[in-house]
Amino acid sequence: MGTIETLSAEGLQRFLLLQADAVDAVSERFYTEHGAFYEKFGSRGRDFTRQDIAFHLEFLRPALEFGMLRPMVDYLCWLGGVLAARGIPLDHLALSLDWLAEFFAGKMAAADGALVAAALRGARAQFLEAGAAPIAPPISPAPWPQVSIFEAALLAGKPREALAIMNGCLDEGKNLVEFELHVIQPALYQIGEKWETNRISVAQEHMATAIVHSVMSVGLLRSPPPAPNGRRLVLACVEGNQHSVGLRMVADAFQLAGWEVQYLGANVPSAALVAQVLAWKPDLVGLSMSLAQQLPAVRAVIAQLQDQLGGNRPPVIVGGLAFNRCNQLVVAANADAFNADAPTAVRAAERIVSAV
Repeated sequence: MGTIETLSAEGLQRFLLLQADAVDAVSERFYTEHGAFYEKFGSRGRDFTRQDIAFHLEFLRPALEFGMLRPMVDYLCWLGGVLAARGIPLDHLALSLDWLAEFFAGKMAAADGALVAAALRGARAQFLEAGAAPIAPPISPAPWPQVSIFEAALLAGKPREALAIMNGCLDEGKNLVEFELHVIQPALYQIGEKWETNRISVAQEHMATAIVHSVMSVGLLRSPPPAPNGRRLVLACVEGNQHSVGLRMVADAFQLAGWEVQYLGANVPSAALVAQVLAWKPDLVGLSMSLAQQLPAVRAVIAQLQDQLGGNRPPVIVGGLAFNRCNQLVVAANADAFNADAPTAVRAAERIVSAV
């Protein structure tokens, strides 16, 4: 999918200032011309339309800032599948991109407006070329036979059954990290795919995530405490990233490998994250990013740590779905390492810290 020309700092600032007006203008135009089609969704239809158009612009930002169009095309293909499952035609999504291109071309300096419009039209063309082909799901490690019954327990809202499945695996001699990798992770990927194709509700998806968090907590308490290795790690989802299950798996793997871990959870404000690192002085920092538009937050945290600590800055490893899908983002993040799963992250961390 290649790279595209990037906006200047001034052009990017103008783009950001115009986003709210663009959402208003395109949403209103959509309902003026196609409102009758969306009457079946009631008052929520207008809200969903505005939300989707706002997301278009969030995914457009990293393309304009870092020159990478692939994350936006992946997002459009994903969204196209979600909308198609709900009876919304692909050409409506393409039309929203056309209208956004017209808006920015008319509101920005000529060269900047042309660049934004070209990015939108390039993403539109690649999306339409892909059609309704679904984005390949993340690659899971070999799933264990318990995945299907664990997923069923999550979707049925039966935490005791889910917990019993984990306890059974631990009783058989499996460890928590293995269970998370071979049962929880593939089950959650399948649940996500079911939500995307409108086979389960968002409430069921949220319920499944909540049950998983409780099951993992019990699993950690059941796990034999390791010998401390004297190393410290701070883990956080960067500002804007609400998806913390994967990072929690990483925290469990490090704790069970003997690390002292401060797990800060989801959506940690950058200033607070940097302050915690400065105060606690860890040997390593791990940052999670689920969507490409969170890349500026990752870069900002690393830059602030570099400014504050210079040569004493702890190494920073990154992970998350966005990096798994687009390797270019790893380079753009300015991090010291990337790892796709928890066990790999632990092994890499040992090498990185030993080399410092």
